[in-house]
Amino acid sequence: MLVSVRGLVKAYREVKAVDGLDLEIAEGEIYGLLGPNGSGKTTTILVLLGLTEPAAGEVQVCGFNPTREPLKVKRQVGYLPENVGFYDDLTAVENLRYIARLNGIPDKESKDRIREVLEQVGLTEVANRPVGTYSRGMRQRLGIADVLIKRPRLAILDEPTTGIDPEGANQLLDMIVEMRREQGMTILLSSHLLHQVQRICDRVGIMHRGKLVAEGTVDELGAKTAGEGVELEARVEGAGPELATALEALPGVQEVKLQNGRLFLRADSDVRAEVARLVVEQGARLLELRRRGLTLEEIYLRYFQG
Repeated sequence: MLVSVRGLVKAYREVKAVDGLDLEIAEGEIYGLLGPNGSGKTTTILVLLGLTEPAAGEVQVCGFNPTREPLKVKRQVGYLPENVGFYDDLTAVENLRYIARLNGIPDKESKDRIREVLEQVGLTEVANRPVGTYSRGMRQRLGIADVLIKRPRLAILDEPTTGIDPEGANQLLDMIVEMRREQGMTILLSSHLLHQVQRICDRVGIMHRGKLVAEGTVDELGAKTAGEGVELEARVEGAGPELATALEALPGVQEVKLQNGRLFLRADSDVRAEVARLVVEQGARLLELRRRGLTLEEIYLRYFQG
C-alpha cells in the first residue's frame, strides 16, 4: 500500500479531530475522502504530509514515516490545497521555476519540465502572463502544474474544483484521471462535490467525527446502505393504478410508486422477471426495466441521516 494508516489519533486539547483512523490507499488508485466540515479530513491530510504530529498510531506514506522523515515524504508527494497560493506579480513560468528550485530541481532540468506541465494543463498560451491576471480555474490548473513539476508518486488534492464553472471542472477532472493513467500516479481527492468524486474515484471513504464510517466502491456502499432490499425502475406505456396494485401484490415487493409513466419498486430481492411478466399480463408495454443503484450523494445523505 502506498498509504497505510493504523489507529491514527490527533487531538486539539479536548477535541479528537481524528479518532482511531485506519486507512489504506493502493498504488495507482484514485481515492475519494469525503465528510462534512470538522470530520477530520484536513487533519488527516496534514498528518500524511508531515505538517502535524499525531498523538497515536502508525502512518506510512510512500514507505516513509511523515513525522520522522517529513522531507522524504515531501519529495514523493505533491499537494494542492483548497486555496492555492502563487506570487501574483510573477508569471506562471517564474512561479514554477521558483517551486522547482525549492524542490532541488536545477534550472536546466526544470526548463523542459515547466514547458511540459504547462502544456499538460493547457496554460502554454498564458505562460508568460502575471498570475494575478488569472481566473480561479486558471490558477487551479497552475496548481496541478505545481503538483506535476516534481513528478510525485502521490498527489493530494483538496477541493480542486471548488469555484470553477462546470466545463472547467470537467476538464480538471479529466486531467486528474490522466495523471493516473499516463504517469501511474496515486491520487487522494478530498471534495464535497459528490458527483465529481463518483465520476473518477475507484474507492471512497466517508469520515465522520474523526472516524472512517464507510469505505468501498460506490456500488459496494450502495449495497450496504440499501441493506438487503433491491430498488427497480421501469418505464411503462399504459401504466395505471391497477398495474401498481397488482405489482404491490407480488411476493417480496415492499413499495410501488407510479410517477409520469415510471414505476419505482422496492423489493426484498430482484423481481425483474416477475415485474416484466405482470406488466405484459396487464396489457401495458414495458419500455425499460433496470435495477436502480444509489448515487454517491444518496449514499452520503443516508449515512448522515442515520
